[in-house]
Amino acid sequence: MELMRQIRDYRPFNEQEMMDQIMILESLKRGKDVFYRDKKDAHMTASAWVVNPERTKALMVYHNIYDSWSWMGGHADGNEDLLAVALQEAQEESGLTNVRFVMEDIFSLEVLTVDGHWKHNTYVSSHLHLNLTYLLEAREEDPLVVKADENSGVAWFSLDDAVQASSEPWFREHIYTKLNAKLRTKNPS
Repeated sequence: MELMRQIRDYRPFNEQEMMDQIMILESLKRGKDVFYRDKKDAHMTASAWVVNPERTKALMVYHNIYDSWSWMGGHADGNEDLLAVALQEAQEESGLTNVRFVMEDIFSLEVLTVDGHWKHNTYVSSHLHLNLTYLLEAREEDPLVVKADENSGVAWFSLDDAVQASSEPWFREHIYTKLNAKLRTKNPS
């Protein structure tokens, strides 16, 4: 499986990524059901860290379920091409039509805890998202559109303000700060 090779070849940025890489690979070895959200305990997701061409701003959405500004992303729902999932989610959640990959490699990976919540009048139990993040680029002047069933805002933030905009401490400290640090140190093109 190509995705498994990509994850195995991925060079972790920190200890969190090293440990999460192991967990994601172990989950993938157990079978393809991990690509479906019917696997209630843990399933594959993809996220997009969308930045402007100057790499000075990040695009965030105000996520209704989490009541917080966040990156864009979603469930694999059977699609093993998580790169395509990240692009589709970024377009759907922001309304952007002109989004491109800065690179097609995995930019970040993480195992994320999801608290139990209500979605479409159905309770979703707490579970894990086995997440791959991809770095995408868009222009600030392109029109943005709210996806009302998922978010109530779409806006550009400076990289530091994007971190502070989130009301989720763990994401601020361990995910968004990490993404910005990687962006600044690697300067992908």
